[in-house]
Amino acid sequence: MGMITQINPISISLCLLINVLHYLCMSPLITISTNIETLDRMKEYYADYLLDNDAEYVYFYAKKDGIEITGYSSKKEKKKVVFKGEGALKEAQIWDESAKEMEVKEKVQEAWMFFENQIGSDEVGVGDFLLPMIVVAAYVDAKQISLLKKYGVHDSKKLSDAKILEIGPSLVKEFHFSKLTLPNEKYNEMLLKSENLNSLKAKMHNRALLNMHKEYPDVINIFIDEFVKPETYYKYLNDDNEEQVKGIISRNKGESYFPCVALASVIARYSFLKEKERLEEKYGMTFPCGASNKVNEFSKEFIKKYGIEEFDKIVKKNFANYREVTSESLL
Repeated sequence: MGMITQINPISISLCLLINVLHYLCMSPLITISTNIETLDRMKEYYADYLLDNDAEYVYFYAKKDGIEITGYSSKKEKKKVVFKGEGALKEAQIWDESAKEMEVKEKVQEAWMFFENQIGSDEVGVGDFLLPMIVVAAYVDAKQISLLKKYGVHDSKKLSDAKILEIGPSLVKEFHFSKLTLPNEKYNEMLLKSENLNSLKAKMHNRALLNMHKEYPDVINIFIDEFVKPETYYKYLNDDNEEQVKGIISRNKGESYFPCVALASVIARYSFLKEKERLEEKYGMTFPCGASNKVNEFSKEFIKKYGIEEFDKIVKKNFANYREVTSESLL
């Protein structure tokens, strides 16, 4: 059910910030519910501290004395204001005397920590010399989370390739996702255009998330498996003609925290294994994963059988393996 479309930018999730961001950032975080009239008064009150923020659901964004103040307004959710940073509680109590900092238990690290409708992305193939990079963004409805657990996606890091090949066909039928595959020949071409690995990943993640959010425009809980810091991630999105997904929450090992990232991780791996099967059928050879000496030995055999020009089409030429294998083959 994967789709490739285009979509409008989105915002940081209201509920996610309440339930998750405090733990991720380890900064004081307070949220208060309010109404549109109060949002207007607050926006006027913080007029001297307002900063630009074009995210769809952000009513205003201000930074005062190191405290970030973000007002949110959407059609389907209550109006909320989130205060983050040292001194946030005192600032929040100006507007709500009962405001208090959220308490988050450390055990949250042991399992998924968000259970509402969500979209998330992950990638595979980054460290593979012979196989392509694949990015998947997946949508998970709150009611589908129990189904993910049934399939074993909850323990995605522990799933064997055999298990992923077993459950993959069911997952791609029952869940909606967007898959982007970057063949290594195209990967090499992009590197010659001043791209790097992380810039390619950022652009693929952004496009996959845009594709998915087009199908579910009301979803404002957007997660990504972090590979660079958010500020660097957005610097890589330097194409003025490409819309950006704003307000993403990124987390290292995101599949351990968010069901949608776990699902994206499994579908990406399943797609990767199917691509591996396709190449093996095409060339009549068993393709090893990674970038080990075993991969180098395979590469030498491939060059003997198909030649260097064909070899150049299937490998990431910026890997050290390429220099090692080609220098030996030319001796």
